[in-house]
Amino acid sequence: MPTHVIFLAIIYPVVGLFLFRMTFGHDVMPLLFPLTAGFALIGPFAAIGLYELSRQREKGVDVSWTHAFALLRCPSLDRIAALGMVLMIVFLIWLTTAQWLYQLLFGYGSPESIGQFLSDILTTSEGWVLIIAGNGIGFLFAVLVLTISVVSFPLLLDRDVGAMLAMHTSVRAVLRNPLMMAAWGLFIAVTLVIGSLPFFVGLAVVMPVLAHSTWHLYRKVVEPDLSPRQGTHEDGP
Repeated sequence: MPTHVIFLAIIYPVVGLFLFRMTFGHDVMPLLFPLTAGFALIGPFAAIGLYELSRQREKGVDVSWTHAFALLRCPSLDRIAALGMVLMIVFLIWLTTAQWLYQLLFGYGSPESIGQFLSDILTTSEGWVLIIAGNGIGFLFAVLVLTISVVSFPLLLDRDVGAMLAMHTSVRAVLRNPLMMAAWGLFIAVTLVIGSLPFFVGLAVVMPVLAHSTWHLYRKVVEPDLSPRQGTHEDGP
């Protein structure tokens, strides 16, 4: 349903280009990679509208892009927002850590040009330490976010449950299916890299694919709720 999701999905390349412009416009060039890579840390929350489209399509609803806003009537909306805030805090901590690591290795000055920045990163020992340590630390942040959010947002959207229960369910799902979840995390990383080229335009295709896949992953991993409260919020805009 490309015409239904393009309105929602176009926001991802727009945000990516905004981050790119903000980086080069405010002398924070060293944070370009942490900003773009760290965007994946808030991706599970950013895709919430696409999860809703998948949920309603599963029910047989004739879905349009406006149905994504039905989540505003979700009983767990406040808990979705709270968990989204948790991911935003993790994202900000990641940026702070990345900036601290860069300043530890290169000092507090900013590179004069992108050429100098790339030269510093690729041709110096400090640059290689930054690449290895930065990606290692980023991997830990990614594992944390995957563990607490892989099924928590679809669960909150689907059922009237608490945020802590949703995160606990997500952690249990990862611990019980470590190889499958590791493969899923690798798939997310690879597709987001592909989607970021060129200039983040591919995210308009990648994000709906990941969101729809995440919804089906949730259905495969978490047992269905047979209680009457399942799906209590109204369908449609």
